Amino acid sequence: MPGIEPLRQSVKPTLAPAAEASPTALRLVLGAQLRRMRGEAGITPDVAADRIRCSTAKISRMETGHSPCKERDATDLLALYGVTDDARTAEFIDLVRRSGRRGWWRNYADVLPDWFEPLVGLEEAAASIRTYEGHYVPGLLQTADYAHAVVRSGHSLESEEITRRRVELRIRRQELLKRPDAPKLWVLLDEAVLMRPTGGARVMGDQLAHLLEMTELPHVIVQVAPFEVTAHTSPGNAITYLRFAMEGLPDVAYIEHLTNATSVNKQESTDEYRWILDSLSAQSPSPADSRGMLREALKRYR
Repeated sequence: MPGIEPLRQSVKPTLAPAAEASPTALRLVLGAQLRRMRGEAGITPDVAADRIRCSTAKISRMETGHSPCKERDATDLLALYGVTDDARTAEFIDLVRRSGRRGWWRNYADVLPDWFEPLVGLEEAAASIRTYEGHYVPGLLQTADYAHAVVRSGHSLESEEITRRRVELRIRRQELLKRPDAPKLWVLLDEAVLMRPTGGARVMGDQLAHLLEMTELPHVIVQVAPFEVTAHTSPGNAITYLRFAMEGLPDVAYIEHLTNATSVNKQESTDEYRWILDSLSAQSPSPADSRGMLREALKRYR
């Protein structure tokens, strides 16, 4: 059974991540560095908040990458933290500027919920993506027709144009799997996903055929978690676990709820979700046997 890469050893982050990195990922790196520098300087969040005239909640959001950092605030915080080297300051301000860039997904702001945007940005920077889904095939592996059916099931009253935009965004996300440096995608599907004829027999059949085709790619793994496994080991919600090659960027677990989502990057929390995925994977059929389950499921719709 293939396993995910071991947890990396703690390293001191650099101030200059790859220039092409996702702005969402850069905000996480920037936040981690702000938190580290504040700690090394012995400065409390209250004092930092007072320096840039904001709340301690904003300091927390900046340090966790959930809020952007303005150049003026960065300059004031670096001075407070005792960072006086001109080159280091310039490098950090450059990171602030790059983290404030618009990602391509901002072109879909009209159909992209605030709670979902971080995941799209982090996918762009991920070296590996693991995900568990109990209801639908994950968006990164959906066909356009299947995506349309899924979107309509949750937004039946919206206009067809908005639905088209949502589907277009979903298909655009999949382009990262075609890159030369595509992330490793490891999907765990609850068996219920195969039994649910989303979109009808033709749409579901095409979707399963597409899944089988995608498993032929060297960087895509699909496992099916049978009912007897998920009856005892199931997170209940969809989980996406992202790992990055960029130095200084912690693993992120993204947990979806009915109308929002939660992302965590503290190791004690991400380790728990990683254990859940490891446990499900270890108890489920191998990728080869799972392909057999997909082929059997496909027969029901063809």
